[in-house]
Amino acid sequence: MKVLIVGGGGREHAIAWKVAQSPKVEKLYCAPGNAGIARVAECVNIGVMDFEKLTAFAKEKEIDLTIVAPDDPLAAGAVDAFEAAGLRAFGPRKDAAILEGSKAFSKDLMKKYGIPTAAYETFDSPEAALTYLETADMPIVLKADGLALGKGVLICNTLKEAREGVRTLMLDKQFGSAGNRIVAEEFMTGREVSVLSFVDGKNIQIMTSAQDHKRAKDGDQGLNTGGMGTFSPSPFYTEEIDAFCREHIYQPTVDAMREEGREFKGIIFFGLMLTEKGPRVLEYNARFGDPETQVVLPRMKNDLVEVFEACIDGTLDQVQLEFEDNAAVCVVLASEGYPEHYEKGYVISGLERFENAKGYYVFHAGSKFDEEGRTVTNGGRVLGVTAVGRDLKEARAGAYQAAEWVEFDNKYMRHDIGKAIEEA
Repeated sequence: MKVLIVGGGGREHAIAWKVAQSPKVEKLYCAPGNAGIARVAECVNIGVMDFEKLTAFAKEKEIDLTIVAPDDPLAAGAVDAFEAAGLRAFGPRKDAAILEGSKAFSKDLMKKYGIPTAAYETFDSPEAALTYLETADMPIVLKADGLALGKGVLICNTLKEAREGVRTLMLDKQFGSAGNRIVAEEFMTGREVSVLSFVDGKNIQIMTSAQDHKRAKDGDQGLNTGGMGTFSPSPFYTEEIDAFCREHIYQPTVDAMREEGREFKGIIFFGLMLTEKGPRVLEYNARFGDPETQVVLPRMKNDLVEVFEACIDGTLDQVQLEFEDNAAVCVVLASEGYPEHYEKGYVISGLERFENAKGYYVFHAGSKFDEEGRTVTNGGRVLGVTAVGRDLKEARAGAYQAAEWVEFDNKYMRHDIGKAIEEA
């Protein structure tokens, strides 16, 4: 079969790498792709939001399956566009992708169906938000309602910071229209865990757990980013917690979306906080996480294409997900200055070290070929270096060893990804 992947980051490289292993796949395309993806797929220069060109390309090449990976095209109705063109696509339709596309919608859904989450209030005007904050408990979390590349969340420790947060989101529009509405949420404490799942509209299959590191600097300091590294599995995600979440969070979320007439087919990413009172939902995403995908898929035994097709066909209950009894750690190599201001176009060296290094992977997030055919930096997050090992400690050591194989000017990384493992 012929497969098209929509996207061009580290998540899409990991998906492409895994999809390319399927014996079902004879030809793999990616739009727009990047320099790393070009090693396993033919890259096509079409933007992820250009649905007209994407569907025309898919028709021209007789694509059998399109995988829409990023959040923006899903929320805008990419899967609907492919289906309207008579094409088979993996991912939630627009009416279901709202689970991620609107924080207010997801919070209201959880409240309506009794899915455990933090207490919250929603505001459409800065004046109303500021009035509420005068008597609210601090710290408090302010979230842009819409999509903000994983960065539209502000943790405010004082009333002054909360007032500034409202200004940042609603008046200065730092995240554009995503901040037209905001959610003010109770601040929860505990371990964060990411759990990815496959959903076919009715059935849900849970993948292995992971834990992301969002802050730019060591010790969880600095600004929120798209993710500076991750590890899998989480030692804090126990069998007891898994059983609770399956009963009170995972299946109830799928059932709630069906009840609302928004049947969800695709990936639901559950961002959880393990509080003293039990697991609570921090957020939903309607797609694979980035960089969680870079540690989950290397541990997955299944043919990914078969699982995608089961989600589309509603036969996920016939699939048995299997993961290796090992661990994986991913360290993101970024450009100094990310997530604010950074330079691009620096030559990347050392990538050849990964070609025959078993258990080591380099997933490209922001790279391209320059005019001389060299691989150069083309984003804030440049590469995700992943290593697998017998346990998390071995995988962490491997990831940091492999991170030193790669060089480019302005290279920056956190040095404490997975450090909590050793402290557990």
